[in-house]
Amino acid sequence: MGIHFGMAIRSPRAVLFDRDGTLVRDVPYNTDPALVEPMPTVREALSVLRDRDIAIGVVTNQSGIARGLVTVEELAAVNARVDELLGPFDVWAVCPHGPGEGCGCRKPAPGLVIDAAQALGVHPADVVVIGDIGADVAAATAAGSRAVLVPTSLTLREEVDGAPAVATTVLEAVGLALALEPAPGAAS
Repeated sequence: MGIHFGMAIRSPRAVLFDRDGTLVRDVPYNTDPALVEPMPTVREALSVLRDRDIAIGVVTNQSGIARGLVTVEELAAVNARVDELLGPFDVWAVCPHGPGEGCGCRKPAPGLVIDAAQALGVHPADVVVIGDIGADVAAATAAGSRAVLVPTSLTLREEVDGAPAVATTVLEAVGLALALEPAPGAAS
């Protein structure tokens, strides 16, 4: 039995996912591709988007690089495993900076979302970001995108309370993403 979402509201042109805790189980500073494990319902959620020809991307903070805990090669190997299990993804946007570096790409800053939207040729207002923490929601909001939070045991209560949309699974989040009103300024 498939899941069917109504088409009354225009779908987003792209959906961007946080990697750790959203697409795959969060393994802090993961350097081992063998530890990559998809979160429940992710494959089904990605299929719904692919069936609708909606672009799919990943926006992920990876401060393990700045901290010296993960090499660029190890990150590439883990991301390749995510792509092998769940991809292909249309875009990857990765912030390698640490929290104190003041970059414009590290979520909650909007840089990753804006960069991914630009790479996909879509306006940020036509993008929905799905993530598991408040920084994902804040990055989407700062970029002018919509957001859906899928809380985990690490998500803070105030992040859930402050989210514009909350889902219990990634599949449910995609359903909400397809039903959200376009952000102000979205191209028709």
